[in-house]
Amino acid sequence: MEYKVLTNSVKMPMEGFGVFQVRDKEECKESVLNAIRAGYRLIDTAASYTNEDAVGEAVCEAIAEGICTREELFITSKMWVQDMQNYEMAKKAIDHSIETLGVEYLDLYLLHQAMKDYFSAWRAMEDAYKEGKLRAIGVSNFYPHVLTNFCETVAIRPMVNQIEMHPYFAQESALKVMEEYQIVPEAWAPLGGGRHNPFDNEMVKEIAAAHRKTVGR
Repeated sequence: MEYKVLTNSVKMPMEGFGVFQVRDKEECKESVLNAIRAGYRLIDTAASYTNEDAVGEAVCEAIAEGICTREELFITSKMWVQDMQNYEMAKKAIDHSIETLGVEYLDLYLLHQAMKDYFSAWRAMEDAYKEGKLRAIGVSNFYPHVLTNFCETVAIRPMVNQIEMHPYFAQESALKVMEEYQIVPEAWAPLGGGRHNPFDNEMVKEIAAAHRKTVGR
């Protein structure tokens, strides 16, 4: 497994397994458990996915089976918009995700969107980070101009910005801003989210071959 080191020295796996739109709890649990068995260590969920509990059950079972330790896993969740109305609501949302997942801490916690009072929500995340509840904090779907203003305003800058990014949507301006502020980009839909077919794209196959990789890796 390859890792990316965040600004606070936390190591984040460069490949992960996400559970967006996996609403069926049993399917989600089995999918995550099989992903961990296959070697995935970064598991990505969110409050809005309504499956944090199923992810937590899979994590607990994987640890009980001796497949991995909690320290080897990198669990990510995200705060949804309805909880970004004030500091107290955001604080409760963080605790709720941790409790629902059945873990003592989250490895990465993100603001899902730059909406409502996301500055107050971020202050709650900063405090939870200082308390050790969150090993790293970041944002998701922050446009370059929003991210620039955010970084110039907050006490602790985001360590990650999770955005849509793939061969068909490179987001060069976003990457430039992230590089300036030492924010690690994390791609959602890295293969195009089902809207493209990179496995049949000759250019993508040539790039993969040049780097001795498969299209998926």
